[in-house]
Amino acid sequence: MHATPLELSTLGHRIRHQRTSHGMTLDELGEKVGVAGSHLSLIENGKREPKLSLLQEIAAATGVEVGDLLSPEPPNRRAALEIELARAQSSSVFRSLGIEPVRVTKGMSDETIESILGLHRELQRREREAIATPEEARRANTEQRLRMRAVDNYLPDIERLAEKQLKAAGHSTGALTHRTVSIMAEQIGFELIYVNDLPSSTRSITDLENGRIYLPPASIPGGHGLRSMALQAMAHRLLEHERPVDYADFLRQRLEINYYAACCLMPESAAVAFLQQAKKDRNLAVEDFRDAFGVTHEAAGMRMTNLMTHHLGMRLHFLRVDGDGAISRVYENDDLPLPADVTGAVDGQIACAKFSARAAFSEQNRTTEHYQYTDTPSGTFWCSTQTGSTADGEFSITVGVPFDDARWFRGRETTKRAVSTCPEESCCRRPDPEATGRWQGKAWPSARVHMQMFSPLPRGAFPGVDENEVYAFLDRHV
Repeated sequence: MHATPLELSTLGHRIRHQRTSHGMTLDELGEKVGVAGSHLSLIENGKREPKLSLLQEIAAATGVEVGDLLSPEPPNRRAALEIELARAQSSSVFRSLGIEPVRVTKGMSDETIESILGLHRELQRREREAIATPEEARRANTEQRLRMRAVDNYLPDIERLAEKQLKAAGHSTGALTHRTVSIMAEQIGFELIYVNDLPSSTRSITDLENGRIYLPPASIPGGHGLRSMALQAMAHRLLEHERPVDYADFLRQRLEINYYAACCLMPESAAVAFLQQAKKDRNLAVEDFRDAFGVTHEAAGMRMTNLMTHHLGMRLHFLRVDGDGAISRVYENDDLPLPADVTGAVDGQIACAKFSARAAFSEQNRTTEHYQYTDTPSGTFWCSTQTGSTADGEFSITVGVPFDDARWFRGRETTKRAVSTCPEESCCRRPDPEATGRWQGKAWPSARVHMQMFSPLPRGAFPGVDENEVYAFLDRHV
């Protein structure tokens, strides 16, 4: 049989149940089947695996089929409790505590076992929902960024999956429509439903039981985000994601669903053909790529990082920088010098004030791309930056390349040039000596305290999601 410990435990309980229900002792049953009672005791306690011939003898002696003994279901509530406790006490979480497991005796009440199991369930819940420390989260994010850098931010398996799903839905050219996204959902057994009462901690909710994907109202301006959110929800199913086991797993899943959505909105074959023609014309531009596929400037810029190194042989960088100068999203494989903390994390660091990503905030015309060459300790880079704003404040999106590759881009003729010596403090972080002499000791700024400094990372398998709200929402809509 080669049964697992859990299977042996269940089998033992089923044999004991049949023996006791027939009023037989171990020795009495042993005599009927030709083995010692002590041998049967080991089998009933899950310590020894019986031969099939012995199982057949036990089944005949107790008036049941062999299949009844081999059923994976516990024979009664008491057996179910004992099996669950055995499973809990054999878990790595419990063993890591170094505590001796509780030995169940006949005199132990069901209520006592239930109480012990309650402690184990809470231990498991806390382990699943363990809060990642900020350092752990930053390290996990850095490791993921470096893994993606090593593969040039290109995931061929997801590219192929997206092309397959698009083809099945009948999409060939042009911007991906909401209708086609709905068809793609239907093909994997889901209906898209737009509601006004999604919990604030969620972007979408998938009802696996009833085949529904709930999304925000369809009245969102432009609707770009709705297509992406629907595709991301579908990606969890298509990529066979399980409940995240830790923060690194959560980040991996988030990256994969974002990548899948980008592959659908900007399919590889059409996107590469567009970029290759633009390169041939020496007219590469994020804004043209954005408009060709009906996506956001940020989505277009990030998608170019997935494709240009692999298909166009071009190294590049992408930055999203907030109005306060903090880098909120980053990718680079062209050696652009970026600030990093001791964990290697770039996200949250302050970008050089000389970079186009920050200089663009001072431009009068915010509706067009801002072009700039920047001399750095790692060489000269050409960058294209577009600014925007949300309810949370300003941001900029930058795509850039080393100097030699600027010749393929629109905006290469710009005369705007800056010099960055970061990470040297004298570049943009330290006041010039004249200003220091004039004001040092004479100024007292009142610092704005960022509340996130005091906030732990959201807990839960899906960080920040309030499952009470999610389940209440599903109850309302079921």
